[in-house]
Amino acid sequence: MTTADRVLTRPRLLATGGLSTVRRNPLLPVLVAMVLVFQLTTGSFLDPANLGGIATDAATLAIVAVPLALLVISGYLDLSVGSTLALGGLVAGWLAGQHHQPPAVALLGALAAGAVVGAVNGVLCCYFGLSAFIVTLGMLTAVRGLAQQLFPLPLSGFGSGFAWIGGARIAGIAAPVVIAAVVLAAGALFLAFTPAGRHVFAIGVNREAAHLSGIQVRRTPFALFVVTGVAAALAGVVKASVLDSVVAGTSGAGFELAVLTAVLVGGVALTGGSGSILGVLLGVLFLGGLQNGLTLLNVPTFWQQMAQGVALVAGAALAYVAPRTGR
Repeated sequence: MTTADRVLTRPRLLATGGLSTVRRNPLLPVLVAMVLVFQLTTGSFLDPANLGGIATDAATLAIVAVPLALLVISGYLDLSVGSTLALGGLVAGWLAGQHHQPPAVALLGALAAGAVVGAVNGVLCCYFGLSAFIVTLGMLTAVRGLAQQLFPLPLSGFGSGFAWIGGARIAGIAAPVVIAAVVLAAGALFLAFTPAGRHVFAIGVNREAAHLSGIQVRRTPFALFVVTGVAAALAGVVKASVLDSVVAGTSGAGFELAVLTAVLVGGVALTGGSGSILGVLLGVLFLGGLQNGLTLLNVPTFWQQMAQGVALVAGAALAYVAPRTGR
């Protein structure tokens, strides 16, 4: 090998690796282009304060998007996360504000409520074989109705201790962002280094073959349903802490579509068996950045909703194209 070849080897490898990363994550160049456009048109998109705001606003989305992505990879779906978010925030706010319980007790109560919702979804879908789409769509309405029945009036004034959950700063970083980072890291480590993570892909690719291989094709998705419910309740607690109020009828409304959009835009195939946590992170950042940029440009709300709808369709297309372009 000549000296010139040796000098060029590493740049070639880096270029090849970079192209491979783009092929596996086609949203990456789209995200970069969006950031450049918003920075050029607003002049303030990349300001540290604005970026911090995007990260904080997107944190609740990331907290739920990770377990939901794992669930979708395994071939299932949960459309009830928005209502579960509302229920979790209401339970925590009720315990902290009305009964003056410590923040830890309020948090545990909310997570328990989310776990119950996830367990009901998991039993019906994984053990009774009912359609996850139908079951969780029904639970979306049922849980919302239950929340409105239990908490007909808005809740507010949860105390300074409870406010710490969403308002504290850890090493200068907002607490919701730290929580989201921990969830993202846990999801990535789970998929990359645990047998159960590999089983999630196997179940999504071919459930029958996974069963014949000895994989727990019911227990694993059931656990993911429970974790998704817990994560949605946790996001509800964070949101309630930040706002210091929760309304049963409106809290988390439409959240399930936002999370699903982030997951699909991030390259997770709705048919199961394909996806990555890096892609989910990119999807969350894309949605958060898109909403923030349109807000900075004073784009009307209905146009923002249309943009999110287009992003959902685009996400489905990316999830279809990415496995083929990555070969």
